[in-house]
Amino acid sequence: MRVQLARQLLDRQIVDADGLLLGKVDDVGFAFDAQGVPYVAYLLTGQGALGRRIGGRVGRVLVALADRFTEGASTPLRIPFDQVARIDSAVRLRARADELPRPPAETWLRRHLIDRIPGADRASG
Repeated sequence: MRVQLARQLLDRQIVDADGLLLGKVDDVGFAFDAQGVPYVAYLLTGQGALGRRIGGRVGRVLVALADRFTEGASTPLRIPFDQVARIDSAVRLRARADELPRPPAETWLRRHLIDRIPGADRASG
């Protein structure tokens, strides 16, 4: 079951309700119902999730890079599966990007790089 699910979800583009590209599905998180049956609880995206999925030396490098761009251990962005509206060529969400948690690497880049650029705090219009 997990292998079939992985083929359906992994590496598909994640698109928010407004059509904004959010990244790709790098892994899936499972939970168990009261009868012990596993189900997809959330989608994971980000370098840390991808690195853990790949494993080996390349995976460890990806996780280390993700950890470097966060204060502490990297935590992949978790998108609750109930936010998925449909799955076709992409995973399309019900939620808008601003309704989801920000990826840790994006938060780090904003704080340490983007916010230091003159005029970066202006709203684009």
